[in-house]
Formats: sequence, structure tokens, C-alpha cells
Amino acid sequence: MVYVQRDREGRLLRAEQSPFEGMTETLAVDDEELLQWLDAQEKMQLRLAKLRNSDLEMIRVLEDLVTVLVDRGVIRYTDLPEAARRKLHARAETRAELGGLSGLLGDDEGGLI
Repeated sequence: MVYVQRDREGRLLRAEQSPFEGMTETLAVDDEELLQWLDAQEKMQLRLAKLRNSDLEMIRVLEDLVTVLVDRGVIRYTDLPEAARRKLHARAETRAELGGLSGLLGDDEGGLI
């Protein structure tokens, strides 16, 4: 048995192996609706993880973009808000402590912008 909670329209909201406050019914472990809901939840978690990973990759891209813009004189480092400068500086220090970029970029990346 799996303990579930449904919304007012009857859609599954939550499923647990133990009873919980707010549960509305129980379903068999092999219930088709439950299996489909669990599959959809797993797919959603995978998409969220992929999005979080791409966020981390985008941070690196933005750091490199700021560096290129500053190096080319398009913007000045001091044009950035103080909070942004502090964050970029802290990350630059950490990256330097790790030995710069060597070994941190994936094999599929050709280098910096």
C-alpha cells in the first residue's frame, strides 16, 4: 500500500510509504495511476537537475563574458554593481586557487569565448 494525497480535482499531489497528515487514500503499489505519477515525478526531477546543471555552466559562461568585455574595454569592472564585483572577485580567487581553468572545462568545449 502507498498512502497518497489528492487535490480537490482528484489529481495526485503526494505519495508516501507511510501514513502522513493530509493523506486522502491508499493505492496499491502497482496502481497504474500511481506508476504514471511516479514516472512523471522522476522525469520532473531529472529536468530540474538538468536545469540546475546548466545554471552552473551558464555562471562560467557569464564570468568569462564579463572578463572578455572588460579586457576589450567594452565595459569597466567598476561599471558593475559592488555586489557583482565581490562575487566575481571571490569566484576568481577560488578558480585561481584551483589552478585556473585547466582541467575544469569539459573535453567537448574548445576553450573560452
